[in-house]
Amino acid sequence: MSVFNAYMTLSGAVDATLTRDEPLSRRTSYRIGGPAALLARVRDYAALVRTIEVLTREGVRWVILGKGTNVLADDAGYDGCVIVLEGEFSRINVSEEDRSITAGAGAVLARVVNEALRARLSGLEPCVGIPGTLGGALSMNAGTRREWIGRRVRDLVVYRPGEGMHRYAADEIEWGYRQTTLPTSEIILEATLSLMPAEKDAIAADMDARLRRRRQSQPLSLPSCGSVFRNPPERSVGQLIESCGLAGTSEGGAQISDVHANFIVNRGGATSADVLALITRAHDAVMDRYGIDLSPEVKFLGFGG
Repeated sequence: MSVFNAYMTLSGAVDATLTRDEPLSRRTSYRIGGPAALLARVRDYAALVRTIEVLTREGVRWVILGKGTNVLADDAGYDGCVIVLEGEFSRINVSEEDRSITAGAGAVLARVVNEALRARLSGLEPCVGIPGTLGGALSMNAGTRREWIGRRVRDLVVYRPGEGMHRYAADEIEWGYRQTTLPTSEIILEATLSLMPAEKDAIAADMDARLRRRRQSQPLSLPSCGSVFRNPPERSVGQLIESCGLAGTSEGGAQISDVHANFIVNRGGATSADVLALITRAHDAVMDRYGIDLSPEVKFLGFGG
């Protein structure tokens, strides 16, 4: 594996900004993580394709990263290349006549939601207040337990490394709570979302109500990755963890929030080891008491994998 060769080959040859040893603490909402051997901020499709071709040839592993809002990065860093989609991947086009929004995977989800509101288009209210990019939201099917963004997808464009672009129609993808049948080997590039016309005041009122509930029930003032575990059917992970007496439990600079026990927050100086210790403690406590094997919602970057 030669990160150096990949860096030298790509530097100045593609529409991308390349950085060596970029701290992942700058790229994740947890504010945790050591350096990525290489960071590539690609701005167009040709740059993305060429970057992956070179990385593959040089034997350098790679991962796509949005805003890092549901990611725990290893303190030891990541020995591959982190690819961030920018430029043309951040475009947002609204069609009021067609009642749709087409946006790139790198577009900030909050901007997409706001554009829908501005155009008096309803359907993205469940995504209000959710941080990150559209690509990240689609890959994890963001939303609530019963309302999610996948239901709004009309079609989706992905890149299949080594093959090229592919367009999925809505009926070719299955969506569920925090899951989708999209192969993890494919890179989401763009999506068209079908929305519905509605009164702007009604959309805004719904969004405001949802934001108030989030602020009241989630510890938004401290760095976190959002929900750590997926909710089991008809159960609340936060309530399960709290009933095990773990709300407020600390490990180093990390703490299981006493506002919502399915959030582990960085109170200052937390390490990935601190967070992992609390994840393990919460998982094992719920397993011992209820026999429920909690599934992580947080994604892990590094950790030898």
